[in-house]
Amino acid sequence: MTRNNPASRAISPADGPVAVTGSSGYIGSWIVQDLMEQGYEVRACVRDTSRPEKVDHLLALNDSGLRGHAELHAGDIFEPGSYDNAFADCSAVIHAGAAVGYNRETPQQVYDGCFTEVQHVLDSARKSDALKRFVFTSSFAAVGHPRPEGYVFTEKDWCGDNVDGYRGAWTEDNIPKNRDIAYAMAKARAEKMLYQTAADDGTFDAMSILPLHVIGPLMCVNHDQGWSWQNCIRYMLMGKPYKKSRGGRMLWNNVDVRDTARAHRLCAESTVAGNGSRYILSASDRSGELFTWELQARLAELFPEVAEVGGEEMQDGAPAQKTYDSPRSYCLLAKQELGLSSYPIDDTLRATVDSYFRLGLLPG
Repeated sequence: MTRNNPASRAISPADGPVAVTGSSGYIGSWIVQDLMEQGYEVRACVRDTSRPEKVDHLLALNDSGLRGHAELHAGDIFEPGSYDNAFADCSAVIHAGAAVGYNRETPQQVYDGCFTEVQHVLDSARKSDALKRFVFTSSFAAVGHPRPEGYVFTEKDWCGDNVDGYRGAWTEDNIPKNRDIAYAMAKARAEKMLYQTAADDGTFDAMSILPLHVIGPLMCVNHDQGWSWQNCIRYMLMGKPYKKSRGGRMLWNNVDVRDTARAHRLCAESTVAGNGSRYILSASDRSGELFTWELQARLAELFPEVAEVGGEEMQDGAPAQKTYDSPRSYCLLAKQELGLSSYPIDDTLRATVDSYFRLGLLPG
């Protein structure tokens, strides 16, 4: 996609409010805080403003000495027009809300929440005469596809590449049957739809942030979503095995939630990024890529007071089986074009676990 004079669409707090969908979520909440730290007026959009377990931590940010201010707005991705008021006069919309399957959504609901219903959010955003940037929280799922071990994925990759490698699974018929395919297809299609709409419109840029394994500090108990990466670390600290992959074997390609949040704001402010820009948020270098057994060992070193750290199947102190070496990917483009600086992996791991202790979700 072409980039049409991106410098003219770079935003600052002087351009007006910024709206964030999914503000009560793990990534969305940190986006709100990051924007407030820079002095933005934030329209924090949540499905239900009356649920204290989801909004109290956002309201508390207004009393924490940050330069900006957050205002709660109700909005539902499945309801056309529900974001109209929240997006009015906004210079940017950051669409971090999605259905990812952690709340027992069906694969079809995941697909609709990540693609079909994104049109509702875009329609509301385009009603703002001030709109310059639409930043979409996509996913590395929109990038990854079958490749040999050690292949390094970049922003030029798309999940629909190398269809033969999916052994016939990459089909429309499998969307309502397979959550992973539904999610990947939805994110990729949403990106392409947003870029094309913005190119045809010509008055705003659409761009995307594509996180991989997001971990880091939780703001509230509600951020401990079952089967999320941070939740898996909590269970490992309780001595339990990692269960999202067979035998616990996986290459964790980690990125800090705070870096992920900051990248969204830097995207909206960038004089380099333009329509169609997409940025993988993953490890900054190989130090952030850890096989489960390596992550397990690192957590044990950082938290020696924990009696047992679970993880993958081990035999005589070594992994029981070899782990497939993928996905390898780095946030190099975000560093180069957005000026992103990232947390060292040990700082991220400490902050993740410390927040679990602070919230009383781990004993001790």
